[in-house]
Amino acid sequence: MTSLPVSIRREHPDDGPAIERLHARAFGPGRFARTAYRLREGVAALPDLCLTAHIETYLAGSVRVGPAEAEGGRLLVLGPLTVDPSFSDRGIGSALMRACLDAARGAGHRLVILVGDAPYYRRFGFTPVPPGRLALPGPVDPGRFLWLPLAEGAEGSYSGTVRPLRL
Repeated sequence: MTSLPVSIRREHPDDGPAIERLHARAFGPGRFARTAYRLREGVAALPDLCLTAHIETYLAGSVRVGPAEAEGGRLLVLGPLTVDPSFSDRGIGSALMRACLDAARGAGHRLVILVGDAPYYRRFGFTPVPPGRLALPGPVDPGRFLWLPLAEGAEGSYSGTVRPLRL
C-alpha cells in the first residue's frame, strides 16, 4: 500500500458537483432508490460533520452526515461514505470515518445510524440495531442497519421510526 498525501477537511459548498460525480461513479443511478437515500432527500447535511478527502487538489473521498429523529430525540444519519474506486484500500474511508465520528462526539451528538457493510463499520464500533428498536422509512436488510452510540447509554433512549429532520 503506497502512502498518499491525503488531507481531510470540511466539505466546502463548491465541492458539491465533484461529490455528486464521485457518488455517481461509486454507486450508480440506483442510489436514489435506496432507503438510506429517503432519509437524506430534501434534508440539508450538517456542514460541521461533512468531510472530504483530497490528494493534492483531487477530491478522493467524502462523508456526509444529516439530521434525523426518532422517539427519544435527534440522531445522525451517516452516509454516504464514498471513496473514489481508484483510491480504495488506502485508508481514506477510515480516515474520513474517524474524523467524522470525532467531530460528532465533540459536538455532543448522542447516536449515529447508517445502512452499510457490517464487517467494514464494525471497526469503528457500529453494531446492528436490535430488532424492533428502530425502523427506517423503507425496506432494509436488518444486518446492514447499524448504529453507534456516541454517548454512554444513548442507544437505550431511542425507539420507533427514524424520520428525516428538516432544520
